[in-house]
Amino acid sequence: MKIVRLYTGADNESHFEEIDVELNLRGHMEVSELQPAHGMLFRRVPATHRSNYHPAPRRQYVITLAGQVEIEIGDGTIRRFGPGDVMLAEDITGHGHITRVIGGQPRDCIMIPLK
Repeated sequence: MKIVRLYTGADNESHFEEIDVELNLRGHMEVSELQPAHGMLFRRVPATHRSNYHPAPRRQYVITLAGQVEIEIGDGTIRRFGPGDVMLAEDITGHGHITRVIGGQPRDCIMIPLK
């Protein structure tokens, strides 16, 4: 299963990479290893939300449930995330990224802080 990782590079800038979450056959389904987490937050962001450059507040999975968001990094690369998309935010240092809700609808997401 592929997800997008957002991380800080040696240049102190945020970068994207696609990573594979390894799934192993268990009975009749494929399952990943257990990911240690520290709770879960539900979040609704208004359709007009835009943040300036900021690092992620903590290592966390961010799963978009409804709406759409654009994440922009320092080199101008923009990735869009919509319902069902999973991002692993690990750019907790450095210049950070810009977040913009797009599409005229609020964005609902789940944030899962990692231990």
